[in-house]
Amino acid sequence: MKETEKIAIFLPNLKVGGAERISINLLNGLMRRGYVIDLILASAEGALLVDLPPKINVVDLKAARIRNGLFPLVAYLRRARPSVVIACMWPLTIVALAARKLAGASTRVIVAEHATWSTAEEVVKSALYRWQVCASMHYAYTGANGIIAVSQGAGDDLCRFAGLDRSAVTIIYNPVVAAPEPKPVPCGPLSPTGWWSGAHRRVLAVGTLKPVKDYGTLLEAFMQLRRNVDARLLILGDGECRGALEARAESLGIKASVFMPGYVTDPSPYYERADLHVLSSKSEALPTVIIEALAAGLPVVSTDCLSGPREILRDGELGKLVPVGDATAMAIAMSESLAARPDRSALIARAQDFSVEQAVDAYEKMLRSTRRR
Repeated sequence: MKETEKIAIFLPNLKVGGAERISINLLNGLMRRGYVIDLILASAEGALLVDLPPKINVVDLKAARIRNGLFPLVAYLRRARPSVVIACMWPLTIVALAARKLAGASTRVIVAEHATWSTAEEVVKSALYRWQVCASMHYAYTGANGIIAVSQGAGDDLCRFAGLDRSAVTIIYNPVVAAPEPKPVPCGPLSPTGWWSGAHRRVLAVGTLKPVKDYGTLLEAFMQLRRNVDARLLILGDGECRGALEARAESLGIKASVFMPGYVTDPSPYYERADLHVLSSKSEALPTVIIEALAAGLPVVSTDCLSGPREILRDGELGKLVPVGDATAMAIAMSESLAARPDRSALIARAQDFSVEQAVDAYEKMLRSTRRR
């Protein structure tokens, strides 16, 4: 491949989310290897825009709805002629494949799915929506130059859900762990100081406050933990469930021990300070937060949801897995994990399997193979 080859990465926006974060890691890794990167956004908005490298070319389709981005994307393909478009997440994947056909372009399109679609909330609630997603994937993805899933479990789920040939799907772990960079050590306690400072045990959860994260179960488990352990819980993230979760914490009598300060640009100091990270999700594909916790040598308790946690934690060898929605099992696992002495070196070593460099190697391998077709 020529170093000047242009690759376009297609995302809905840069609002806070796991797929958006890892896409920034990917484009940074590709740029370091000499590729020219266009970042195509259906709408150029979101808190993560400030994290983009200065040299990145942002293409704003100005599409309030994803489907409205089709013809602006057609115009972009005819004008810019990138060698490859990596389209992340349905329905952007469908839009990218349709735009290539309408543009008459030779651009290769690689589709990447970051979700376990069979358990997606919209799919579970609506049979019509499920059919739309399933049918469009089944018929359109056969025209893609490559299909990526972010974990073995997510790949298996995608093939069952959309009726795809398993051999057509490549598993590439997300680029989560970057090369270590010197960071200033906090000179004092960070906010909220009620969690940061003191002799209590510090429990951490990181993620958007939305139903699939099931923080209600975490709050109930934390209430049970507090009966025997002096602990405080910090949830980093924001979202639609904030009001309900605050009310739930108050009704459980743990409001004074639960902190929800909102979204934090760099959660790494909190991983370093915490005693335990907990993931309570109903569904994941490859939860970035577990990998970030492992990279800090932080013990993890997670629900055994489809599909990423078990895969990351090696069937529970590197962290406790509990049934989805089981607050009592989660509380017991939290208590046992806080009482144990973790093998930090083993946790950190596992996190390196999700490094940016390994992911970029895998993407380059796919780009080379698709070029030969």
